[in-house]
Amino acid sequence: MKALNFKSIFSALVIPLAFAGGFFFFFYVCGDGSNFQGGSNENLPIPGNYFGVVYKGGIVVPILMSLLLIALIFSVERLITISRSKGRGAMVKFVHKIKDLVLSGDFDGAFEACDRQKGSVASVVRHALQKYQEMEKDTALTKEQKLVFLQQGVEEATSLEMPALEQNLPMLATLTSLGTLLGLLGTVLGMIRAFAALANAGAPDSIALATGISEALINTATGIGTAAVAMISYNFFTTQIDKITYSIDELGFSIVQTFSAKYQEQR
Repeated sequence: MKALNFKSIFSALVIPLAFAGGFFFFFYVCGDGSNFQGGSNENLPIPGNYFGVVYKGGIVVPILMSLLLIALIFSVERLITISRSKGRGAMVKFVHKIKDLVLSGDFDGAFEACDRQKGSVASVVRHALQKYQEMEKDTALTKEQKLVFLQQGVEEATSLEMPALEQNLPMLATLTSLGTLLGLLGTVLGMIRAFAALANAGAPDSIALATGISEALINTATGIGTAAVAMISYNFFTTQIDKITYSIDELGFSIVQTFSAKYQEQR
């Protein structure tokens, strides 16, 4: 519970800190005078200086930078959390080992394997094995009732682990759409500036036209990049959680089936 509270605090702090970092980088790094002709960010960027080019992308760019930073931070945090949830050893080997130990009735060995493995799968298995032993000792319930309670025990343990695994994934899913929409907004604003330069009487303002087109393309690229990072991270971590959930379901089913097979007669 404390770990979950810490993660909630961490998630709440990431967003304002990322926005502070994104705006700082935009105004004080990209907007530094050394990136522009004449030493002022009011002028054109020095040829080949990408920091200056990015700065000319307009006010939507630092927002997109902040969203990209949020996506990267949450991706790293999810990578660490989900890697820990798998445990120390290979999850597939652990699943097969637990199934063999349960079938042979070696619960002490199964508990030791869970202690060595750690992680979400091991935690659910340990809870299920404890429930298994509790049902074995209960003489008041029928076999069917014991199976129901055992299955409920597995489901309860699984439901306790899932919030920690799925935390921050909705944020990554939101950033996928938000990055695209804000990139589109910046593109539209850049094109408005470009067409405004074309609308001048007489010769079009070529500098304003180039600036507007550049702003549009920079916002497009940043928005697509942010959405791509968020989408790849979301799909990757969702797949990893599905694998963990499948392993939990497989072991839970195996434990329930072993109990059912052992107690063919109603006790």
